[in-house]
Amino acid sequence: MRVVIVDDHPVVRRGLAAVLLQLETFEVIGEASNGKEAIMLMAETMPELAIIDLQLGMESGLDLISKIQRQGMRCKFIVLTSSPDKNNFTKAKELGVAGYISKEALPEELVHALQMVCKGRTYYDPRILEQMVGVHTERVAMVNVLTPKETEVLIELGKGLSNKEISQMLYITEYTVKKHVSQVLGKLNLADRTQAALYANALGLVRYVVN
Repeated sequence: MRVVIVDDHPVVRRGLAAVLLQLETFEVIGEASNGKEAIMLMAETMPELAIIDLQLGMESGLDLISKIQRQGMRCKFIVLTSSPDKNNFTKAKELGVAGYISKEALPEELVHALQMVCKGRTYYDPRILEQMVGVHTERVAMVNVLTPKETEVLIELGKGLSNKEISQMLYITEYTVKKHVSQVLGKLNLADRTQAALYANALGLVRYVVN
């Protein structure tokens, strides 16, 4: 996957490039420090993935993504943020970004996120869960109301798997998966699969294995 990195801090760009160099499936084809440079670079190189800082100096990374999309460029986006915010996350989802990651993420977490996006899935950093879902002691205790199989389904949701993938992983039918997902959302009072995934990660139920 051909990647461009857009961040106004050279050290961050170099760090991201170093991580990507370790992965055979990714190739860094360019870097940009601001919106103008990014648009020119992407028009020239037509990347498959752009990793963009949420705050590019005085510019908004989300506004930049919107501009790029309006120009008709077909590209996946991962947003990096140093201060998770519910409104920004909501806007990012509306723009259809493939990933939303905290700059505090460990290298293995970033690798996992990149691998998820490469496979056509989405990845939302669990650090924003407190903003989006509000995990408190009583909510943590709520997970105990799930059956063992529902807990397994929740864990797979946390990995971003589809119903078909979960059915293959747990050796159950897609219909059964749908039923369990519905039960999980209802018992934990969660709105959708995204919240369930964030919840599972925030509780530490998901363990990442980097290939």
